[in-house]
Amino acid sequence: MNNEKSRLIKPVRYWSEDLPDPEEEQMVFPRLIRVNEINDVWMEIPRDRYIVWGAIWIGSFLLLGCFVFLLWIDVQIYFLPNPIWGLLDFTLFSFVIWGFRTALFAVRGAPIRFNRKQQKVYVYEQKNTLWPWWKWPVEIKVFDWADIQGERVQMAGHADWGHRIYCAVCEPGTYLVKDRFILTWTEGNIYEVYGLWSACCQYMQGKTVSDKPLRTHIPPSWTPFKTVKWPKEMDEASKAVPEWA
Repeated sequence: MNNEKSRLIKPVRYWSEDLPDPEEEQMVFPRLIRVNEINDVWMEIPRDRYIVWGAIWIGSFLLLGCFVFLLWIDVQIYFLPNPIWGLLDFTLFSFVIWGFRTALFAVRGAPIRFNRKQQKVYVYEQKNTLWPWWKWPVEIKVFDWADIQGERVQMAGHADWGHRIYCAVCEPGTYLVKDRFILTWTEGNIYEVYGLWSACCQYMQGKTVSDKPLRTHIPPSWTPFKTVKWPKEMDEASKAVPEWA
């Protein structure tokens, strides 16, 4: 495979390499990084995004302290409502709400389900915004596995160094990209991301994939409670066996 230039139109930003076609025989030993469930019909893997959740908690409490102090000054100095200070209070309070809402309710380990009987992929996404007063809806994107191509990206940032895998969703029978999702966030070891792609491909090919992942512990940052809640209809659809299978 020529990896000096991507075969896709258009490749992911910071593209480094096209991964082997999903239907090809995979030459790298398959190994899942994490897995929630794997059986003969479907497999679910979580995507661990490396966010310093402790910093979000600390920042939220600091912002709360600033808001209380600002409110105290507002009351002490301005006995009557002041629109400028009121706007400042509301803006700062919005940041406080965003911080605590993110720490408590942002999805941890947003999963992907692979249904090899259907040959479909179900991607769990939560739409977050900086404006905390809007809903953060869950969206399940459904793609045909045959339309997916893998891309590796090498991240070289000071706080984000390593390798990611993106899945480009192409128009059927072409390399024209119409959508894209992340298969795994940044991992330091390139062979781990190769192994993950190989495992997903072999699973969808109907081959045996080990249910013993590289990592089995649940990060403490995924607490205090379960944040992934599949809509009932999509939960059932993603596990279903089609009649023709």
